[in-house]
Amino acid sequence: MQFTQKSKEHIDSCRFCWMCHHVCPIGNATGLERNTARARALGLSLVARDAIQYSEDIINNVYECTLCGGCMTDCVTGWDPVMFTKEARLGAALDGKLPEYVLTMINNLNEKGNIYGADKNPNIPVFEDKDTLFFLGEDTRAKGCAKNAVELLKKAGVSFALLENEPNSGASMNFLVGAVAETKEMMEQCAKVLSNYKTVICYDPYDADVMLREYKEWGIEVKAEIKTFTSFVAELIKNGALKVKNSGKSYTPQDNPYLARDLEETQPIRDILSACGTVNEMLLNKEHTVLAGQLIMGEYMDDVILKVADARWTNAKNMDVKTLVTESTAEYEYLLRTKPEDIELKKVEEVVLECL
Repeated sequence: MQFTQKSKEHIDSCRFCWMCHHVCPIGNATGLERNTARARALGLSLVARDAIQYSEDIINNVYECTLCGGCMTDCVTGWDPVMFTKEARLGAALDGKLPEYVLTMINNLNEKGNIYGADKNPNIPVFEDKDTLFFLGEDTRAKGCAKNAVELLKKAGVSFALLENEPNSGASMNFLVGAVAETKEMMEQCAKVLSNYKTVICYDPYDADVMLREYKEWGIEVKAEIKTFTSFVAELIKNGALKVKNSGKSYTPQDNPYLARDLEETQPIRDILSACGTVNEMLLNKEHTVLAGQLIMGEYMDDVILKVADARWTNAKNMDVKTLVTESTAEYEYLLRTKPEDIELKKVEEVVLECL
């Protein structure tokens, strides 16, 4: 495995530093030192120095990271464990050492169009429109439901397309192996479809993150204007297309890390919830949020991701949260599986529909 000089510098800087030790959702869930950025850097530093082989255990450890960026947010010196973790995954792919569970997901993606091996969801309708595309994403089409989101856009009078054969954004390939030719080709094919529209409303935060940030870094042009679903709904409320009544209920946003940290989008969900009721903030919010679920990693470490979600509910209980509101299919699915009886869980669109 050959690391770039930049990654080597970051690995060497992180391997004996404890600054982000307390913020890793996986490390906090497992209680294992190996799941911290410091421990990951220590192992990879030995590989970078050719002191040890790129072993199965080290490769598995590389895939025990959500890439949520919590470690980066807490690092005042600017080191980037996400960067060298993604580079290590790329190295595993190039060296032919990907774990079997990763290869299974990639094969599913090639055969079914999603890493989960799921068939087409018959509950997703098909709409045609020339100007606006509602992009649901791989997680929602395979694992979740966007029925209420579709209903909300219709109530606002938005004319939009829902594709039967929606292209894969490349988000999952980017997560699993990073910068390989297959990932870029997938992104380019998706960009061509997106460019047939003036506006793309992106339902899933991770797809939005990839389209708005990664595509630019890869030099992939998208002619359409891409908006996150949350920001689009906030605009609909602001311009009066959605006329909501304030219920007086207390809502707490579960900021999605990919929106809050990578895209620096935290205000739209608060604008929505403020229009529908009052906002009760949770500790560790906005850019300091904690990931509450990850469907890709759930395919190979489901028990740990359940602990991650359960830990977020502990944060909610400590702040007397009444209704927790999510922006992400992945986080919603895991929070739902671990939900305590005395706290409500809702998606953004469910809150708005209740207040129309």
